[in-house]
Amino acid sequence: MTLSKLTKASLIFSLTTSSLIFATSVSATDPASDSSANTSLTSTSLNKVVNAGQQINHSAAKSQQKVNTLTDQAQTKLQQFHVVTKEVDGLSVYNQQMQTQLDSQMTELAQLAKSMEEVSVIERQISPLMARMISTLDTFVELDVPFLPSERTKRVEDLKTMMNRADIAVSEKFRRVLEAYQIEVDYGRTIEAYSGILPIDGKKMDVDFLRIGRVSLVYQTRDGSRLGEWKQSSGGQGQWQSLSQDYRLGINKALRIARKQLAPDLILVPVSAVPVSINETSTQAE
Repeated sequence: MTLSKLTKASLIFSLTTSSLIFATSVSATDPASDSSANTSLTSTSLNKVVNAGQQINHSAAKSQQKVNTLTDQAQTKLQQFHVVTKEVDGLSVYNQQMQTQLDSQMTELAQLAKSMEEVSVIERQISPLMARMISTLDTFVELDVPFLPSERTKRVEDLKTMMNRADIAVSEKFRRVLEAYQIEVDYGRTIEAYSGILPIDGKKMDVDFLRIGRVSLVYQTRDGSRLGEWKQSSGGQGQWQSLSQDYRLGINKALRIARKQLAPDLILVPVSAVPVSINETSTQAE
């Protein structure tokens, strides 16, 4: 508004100056106004008006410069305000996320503290459990079909020795016990061929053993002249019995499959079934 008024005043003074100059020129042509006093007075008034107009124009130019400077400063401050506002909004969202994570971490810390308090109780309970598991595994290996006897017995003995060691954490002990159980479970669904020594008729002979899960365990001498199978009894006892040479081709084929020398195929081998009496069957049914 101030700039508009100054501009209007400058225009008015310019028009007034032009009018006075025009009047002066008219008076100069008028023969009746040839007085020197009037001419001097008019010239002085015109000079004042011109000087005043120049001062107004100069002041208006300065004011315009100030207005331009203030406008640029206002635009700069406005842009800075928008930038800072966006940063504040971003920081608010970030702070909310950090607070959510902090709350989650505090919850986890509380759960960890509670778990640490229960560790001693769990340790006191799991140690007897592992001892019972190892004892059960030892009994199972003793009563099971006698394949890989040295390896399986050594695994159980290593577990018993491990339980008395203080440099092994309880978690590692439990892991090894579960690993031993898993190995025993895997024996029931795999086929395997391995060599060993077996007393036959009072003589120790090199034989090839064939194990098919836990349902069949047979042997064959290196020359193929003797065949035998393990017959498991219901009480966990069993004995080796001779096999007919009719099984020789089937056992040889199964040995090659177990050694991955042949692709899997149908094989004919005896099954070491546990005999079950009628009384035991009725008892299990009840």
